[in-house]
Amino acid sequence: MQLSQLWKFSRPHTIIGTSLSVGALYTIALATTHSPISWQSIGQLVGAWAACILGNIYIVGLNQLYDVEIDRVNKPDLPLASGKLSIAQGQWIVGVSGILAIVISLLLGKWLFATVALSLAIGTAYSLPPIRFKQYSLLAAICILTVRGCVVNLGLFLHFDRLFTGTDTVSPSIWVLTLFILVFTIAIALFKDVPDLEGDSKYQIETFTIVLGKLTVFNLTRWAITIAYIGTIAAGILMPASINTWFLAISHTGLLGLLWWRSQDIDLDKKESIADFYQFIWKLFFWEYLIFPIACFVN
Repeated sequence: MQLSQLWKFSRPHTIIGTSLSVGALYTIALATTHSPISWQSIGQLVGAWAACILGNIYIVGLNQLYDVEIDRVNKPDLPLASGKLSIAQGQWIVGVSGILAIVISLLLGKWLFATVALSLAIGTAYSLPPIRFKQYSLLAAICILTVRGCVVNLGLFLHFDRLFTGTDTVSPSIWVLTLFILVFTIAIALFKDVPDLEGDSKYQIETFTIVLGKLTVFNLTRWAITIAYIGTIAAGILMPASINTWFLAISHTGLLGLLWWRSQDIDLDKKESIADFYQFIWKLFFWEYLIFPIACFVN
């Protein structure tokens, strides 16, 4: 098995997003609890990262196992769709990743275990027949925003907070981040199927793009992200004791402007242009997990 195919199978943009979220929540926990960095906490960080990455591979891999025919139309370069990985190899990767994610998280703490277990359960329901929530646009969106928006942020912060303080307390800054990611994830859930219109239509997968049309989904996506940025700026102004207001306002205003500037170039009739804009949205998502911890630290 080539490592390059395993990397593609793991869906790199989701791996990057998961890695940044784990690192960011560890950093925010350090900042809000005023705790020193220790070898023990670094070990917990590495362990949490490993469990979450393995869980991520399980979720995206399971989705590919049950979407092979659809991916041959929408994403023919994916390893299973292209035949560069066999179905049996994909099953082994998914099975081993899921088991290791559960075992590692169980060994490291109750909140990490709850985070990983709940994420895997929702990810399984998303892809696996007969439930297969991804067939229904609203249920698919709820799955994505529940995991990315709520479970990951709250669960990982509680894991690190218990490590540093021995308590189970969610700081106000984490509620702000969680609400931002929740709204931003709605945008991702809305737009993610726009490049896949052909295959989803052929196999009768009900997505927002099929129901509402590409232009409507594109505009809803832009405004959801806009609301997330404006809401976060407002929260920073209202709770200056927890976050550096100026840094938060300037950085988020800049990214909001970049979003609207970049959105002028998209051609909704070209799949490549749509896919490029979708990757741009993920980059904005990545930036939040870099900017927000800095706003907490420099306060």
